[in-house]
Amino acid sequence: MVDTPQPRRWPAHAMAVLFLGYAAGKAAFALQSRLGFPGGPPVPAEEAERYFLDPATAQWCAAATGVLGAGLALATVTALGRRLPRAPMLLALTGMLLAVGGGAGIMILDGFVGIGIGWRWYHGILGIVVIGLLLAMTRSYATATRRRAAG
Repeated sequence: MVDTPQPRRWPAHAMAVLFLGYAAGKAAFALQSRLGFPGGPPVPAEEAERYFLDPATAQWCAAATGVLGAGLALATVTALGRRLPRAPMLLALTGMLLAVGGGAGIMILDGFVGIGIGWRWYHGILGIVVIGLLLAMTRSYATATRRRAAG
């Protein structure tokens, strides 16, 4: 990759928008007590009944993680966020990359290969974009804070 002199802020802003969209979609399904996501594959009623949480509770928790993810994404590009200790932030970003990247990986596999969940090819493209944005956001944060830690 080309090392840029200025860290890029747009990947973090794009991720914040995606996380807030995720949170809004999950909140919409929470209000309907449904599992799944708007635009995603439908969750059969028998699977929803077997789920370990009440669908509304599960969706509200997922919506909260979306808001938390948006906050973490914005923390990578704000002055206040950049003052947070670097090691815990990188650990949190790595955890986000693993968790969100895992979900995106499922979307990619099912969208292009078809593993039976029902994601379509365009969900697979979204998964690739999300992983790329997460990597760019994490790299930008690491680059920006490396300069501060070294200087």
